[in-house]
Amino acid sequence: MALRICLGSLACLGALLFANPAAAAPALRLPSDVRLQLAKAGLPESALTVYAFGLHQRDQVLNLRGEQAVPVGSAMKLVTAVVALDKLGAASRGRTDLLADGPQLGDVLSGPLYLRGGADAELDWGALWLMLRTLREQHGLREIQGGLVVDRTLFLPVRPELGLAAFDESPEWPYNVVPDALHLNGSLLGYTLISDAGSVSAQPGPAWPGIQVDVSGLRLVDKPCVDWEQGWRLPGMRQDEALATVELRGEFPRQCQQRLTLNLLDRQWLSSQALRQMWAELGGSMGPNNLEAGTPASARLLASHQDRPLGELLRGVLKQSDNPLSRLVFLRLGAASAAPGEPTQAAAARAVQQWLAAKGIGSDGLVLDNGSGLSRSERIQPAQLAALLAAAWDGPLAPELLSGLPLAGVDGTLKRRFIGGPAEGRARLKTGTLRNVRALAGYVYDGKHRPWVLVAAINHEDAAKGRAALDALVEWLARKQ
Repeated sequence: MALRICLGSLACLGALLFANPAAAAPALRLPSDVRLQLAKAGLPESALTVYAFGLHQRDQVLNLRGEQAVPVGSAMKLVTAVVALDKLGAASRGRTDLLADGPQLGDVLSGPLYLRGGADAELDWGALWLMLRTLREQHGLREIQGGLVVDRTLFLPVRPELGLAAFDESPEWPYNVVPDALHLNGSLLGYTLISDAGSVSAQPGPAWPGIQVDVSGLRLVDKPCVDWEQGWRLPGMRQDEALATVELRGEFPRQCQQRLTLNLLDRQWLSSQALRQMWAELGGSMGPNNLEAGTPASARLLASHQDRPLGELLRGVLKQSDNPLSRLVFLRLGAASAAPGEPTQAAAARAVQQWLAAKGIGSDGLVLDNGSGLSRSERIQPAQLAALLAAAWDGPLAPELLSGLPLAGVDGTLKRRFIGGPAEGRARLKTGTLRNVRALAGYVYDGKHRPWVLVAAINHEDAAKGRAALDALVEWLARKQ
């Protein structure tokens, strides 16, 4: 147990080994094939950081600058997943509520309807419609005189996306969504683009009231439909209380059809438009107020929706590397431990630090931002991440974590990787990808079916060329006798 806890500190590990020399295994060296692949890619060995050890014999360590804090891209999602599983529990669930505070006389509610967000990861249009139908069928409501109040106060700030600098040049794509406590349909709306030889049209779907699409900024070109993204440009937006106009820009191939899901409309406006349209279709009416505020403590619950348990949601976080979902789980972690007035993201970072300290894992150099790895600032020592993975392996929720990790050559972000090699079906690894980062972190079974922890990252402007070197490292472990 003491050796496992010391893995966050090489100095501590070394002290233990020298205290019992007979138990110490010789240090492992970086495999020659990994060096060869780095050389072929034109990458210096200094760009690679590695920390790996056998879970069956934890003094078998491969350490290459393992105590150097580096960005690891989406491999940071492992930190969010492991700590959230342990602190929140595999059965924890996000929840959305519809509530009322004013009196109901017959089928009329004199006050507003409160839509309270509780970090429900699966609140889509259909789920909201079913909740509203409950109001009509079970509570007999028809007219809501006080309008709508959206409650996002579970997180602080309540609208974290406002004023936040865009991560990259494509803020409209789903991976860049910054979630709030409501997260209705992921703050996304679908658009269908269809072109023929001479024109292009675009239709939002669902076609909520007050939304129109301007395609005058799209120029038709003679390109294969599969290459449509090459000419895409950042859309524009014009919006007031009654009308939102999405301005599509760039190039689009002739004779092409694409279904896009984009984050363009203000989420409060979109939530109100969608809910009001659904309510009208159910035969209801609603007053004009459209507010963002907290729900009174005296409000009574009318309907609710829950997402799947956290242990199941983490499959999306890890296998598909879902950034908004990972950020939402990180914020759930913060909301569960935040002090009054404490920003939720800061509370989540504090919860991680406390978890690491409780496990005896050092946090020198650790920088936490949003918990997804989609960050220019997040970094961690490979030794720290490896120690976290070892602690997770030893914990009671290891099966939930393992089932969520991509399986080499089988599914998730590793579906087309390691096929036919020794690691196929025997490595569960989270990938990490940024412009100048490539990383792998997780577990690999060696040639005798003994489990190893591996954390490896390449940080370099040409990091994309280093994938073969990372793969060679995994396959070396998978062949190891």
